[in-house]
Amino acid sequence: MKKNIALVAGGYSGEYVISVQSAVTIEKNLDSNKYAVYKIIVTREGWTHTAPDGQQYEVDKNDFSLTINGNKIKFDCVFIGIHGTPGEDGRLQGYFEMLDIPYTSCGMVTSALTFNKSYCNKVVAALNVVNVSKSVHIFNNQPYNTQDILQQLHLPIFVKPAEGGSSIGMSKVKTAEELQPAIDKAFKEDSQILIEEFVKGRELTIGVYRAGGQLHVLPITEVVSSKEFFDYEAKYTPGVSNEITPAPVPAEITALVQQTASKLYNLLNCKGITRIDFIWEEANNKLFFLEANTMPGQSENSLIPQQVRAAGMTLTDFYGAVLEEAMKG
Repeated sequence: MKKNIALVAGGYSGEYVISVQSAVTIEKNLDSNKYAVYKIIVTREGWTHTAPDGQQYEVDKNDFSLTINGNKIKFDCVFIGIHGTPGEDGRLQGYFEMLDIPYTSCGMVTSALTFNKSYCNKVVAALNVVNVSKSVHIFNNQPYNTQDILQQLHLPIFVKPAEGGSSIGMSKVKTAEELQPAIDKAFKEDSQILIEEFVKGRELTIGVYRAGGQLHVLPITEVVSSKEFFDYEAKYTPGVSNEITPAPVPAEITALVQQTASKLYNLLNCKGITRIDFIWEEANNKLFFLEANTMPGQSENSLIPQQVRAAGMTLTDFYGAVLEEAMKG
């Protein structure tokens, strides 16, 4: 018997389009001999499955089921493919936990924590396994003073929405005059902002996942952007950034990144596929934590699919292993 899999995509954020692209890759690479896949697009207006004949079916949110031609379809597992809210920030995770339906991502608390870059930084700093850049956390409903911020942090600094993804609303600030416009820009995307010191170094990112009861690390990617930093355009415009997998770094740095990512995955109680980003400050040979992405992009050119291929795996085997691990409970 095929397992019924709900592949949820879309979401309520600016990353909707990226999520739909991820879902195309995931659906294409799930083994149709093992899984009956129902893609469900989640929007504020409704949660909808479109059948091959074009007929649309609304999800019954009471038990997360579909009724098609009089048949009630319940799901053995949910493959979450939503970037941003509500699929990356713990909301859907809590909903599926209440319904006792297995799903492929981190749990509710870990998802919520890692989604907020500022709170995640504080927890990672307290774990004492990797360096974390100095930062300030501000809210749009609380007073803040740009002079105070500039006294606490050394320029240049990054200003970014605390809970935004895909680098939307992010700025690199080099002068005091640029800070307020950067804050205004970030507040258009989110009600809270992370302002952190810039660390000059090489950006290294690594996928970590659990399958067959074992923790696995994928090959490391180095991200080299032709822009000032890896922003939305650099991420999603071909040719703007160069992603090299495996990263051309010394063996001891590869080992350090793999070990640190594995420790963080376990200490943050991650599940499913998590991509952890670092900056390697070559000058001082220090590794800095950048962020933990619990819902990394899965479109054909995204970093995780690149790393899976570099590891000599097919996406079909990879996604199958992730699904089976989730269904083990």
